[in-house]
Amino acid sequence: MSETMDQREVRLGKLRAMRERGTDPFEQTSYARTHPAADLQARFADLEGQAVAVAGRLMALREHGKSGFADLADESGSVQLFVRLNNLGEERFAEFLGLDLGDIIGVAGTLMKTRSEEISVEATGFTLLAKALRPLPEKWHGLKDPETRYRQRYLDLLVNPEARATLAKRSRMVARLRRALADRGFMEFQTPILQPIYGGAAARPFTTHHNALDMTLFMRIAPELYLKRLLVGGFERVFEIGPMFRNEGVDARHNPEFTMVEAYQAYGDWEDMMALMEGVIVELADEVCGGPRFTYRGHEIDVTPPFARVKLLEAVRDAAGVDFAALETDEEARAACAGLDLGATEADNWGALLDKCFDRYVQPELVQPTFVTEYPTRISPLAKHMPDRPEMTYRFELFMGTEECGNAFSELNDPLVQRQRFEEQVAARAAGDAEAHPFDEDFVTALEHGMPPAGGMGMGVDRLAMVLLDAPNLREVIAFPLLRTRTEE
Repeated sequence: MSETMDQREVRLGKLRAMRERGTDPFEQTSYARTHPAADLQARFADLEGQAVAVAGRLMALREHGKSGFADLADESGSVQLFVRLNNLGEERFAEFLGLDLGDIIGVAGTLMKTRSEEISVEATGFTLLAKALRPLPEKWHGLKDPETRYRQRYLDLLVNPEARATLAKRSRMVARLRRALADRGFMEFQTPILQPIYGGAAARPFTTHHNALDMTLFMRIAPELYLKRLLVGGFERVFEIGPMFRNEGVDARHNPEFTMVEAYQAYGDWEDMMALMEGVIVELADEVCGGPRFTYRGHEIDVTPPFARVKLLEAVRDAAGVDFAALETDEEARAACAGLDLGATEADNWGALLDKCFDRYVQPELVQPTFVTEYPTRISPLAKHMPDRPEMTYRFELFMGTEECGNAFSELNDPLVQRQRFEEQVAARAAGDAEAHPFDEDFVTALEHGMPPAGGMGMGVDRLAMVLLDAPNLREVIAFPLLRTRTEE
């Protein structure tokens, strides 16, 4: 039997003994705390000598004859407990010393300082609020194994303060993001997660089935087409922050379930979206980094506007030596890329090869925030094309710290052109492009009722958090990332 299971049996025995004595720690429904631990530390001068009540998890316990010391941790921090036989009485003093690390307790007492000047709560009583039946991880002060950290995130958060701090900052970042958009007049909506036709991005969906209606449904890959329907309906500034689902691989920068923000502004365009992104990101950096300058993977990044701008095809031509503007067919593109370090390209079409060239030769150089502009129409089915250059669109993507962080454009609102674009996507799907957009007839019908010119943008919240918080991978900023099922030996 493992040491953990041995300890579990010992703790179960303690629980059984308590219940036999008529005490059940799990019957407690609440505990009236007066202060969080950090408040006791910060306000000691005002609270010294006063009666206080704290609650949290027992993280350390040290016996010294007729007294003892313990460390109690709550969400805010920790505080030392000072227990004495004379205060608690022999039976209760023994019960306190019989607690296990990880137990959740409430303690009433007086705030004081010990001889060593340690701020402490001198206990006059305690209540066991929940019995921990399993011990803290071995060497709990330094749980590092990624497999354990991500599979048992509660242990990671329990014993690694830096992991808690990262997720707390992410929460603050999302709250600031929501406030930044609301301050600019955007209204928040919730659009369907289960959709009869998915769209708004080039991705493979997760498929499910609704039994009562006998319908095949898809988990959304983006909220774009529904938010644009709101523009048709008369709203002028709309946004949504929520989960998206894409049936793709799992790695340091991708999770099949992730969080995005999308915002649409009637009577705006891609320039308005650039200004919106710049303003919002400055606010987010201020919230979690303390200002516009921060470090990501050893790079000093400054998000002070204006962001740099480079044109997509020119950047690829200069870095990879391939002029995609002069290439028409998939075959021509494959031939032009034959000598490049792109891996297998036999099945790649023109757009996929452009993406690979950009990812390999351009993106690694985009450290400072940069808008990559003017994307080809053939890979931008929802963006408005340029009147004098119909092969190009008013679309850009945001890169920061070499990471792709957002996508935006002047929205296509011509229903006839949108119908043609969807038909081209259907043809691409028939030719083997599994990520091509399906045809959404209802969306085209909505456009036929009239959608004002608009700008729209989307940013990956997890990716933004990863960069702003200098996280080594996406899993650090997602509370419960998806992991491969563990194979038991």
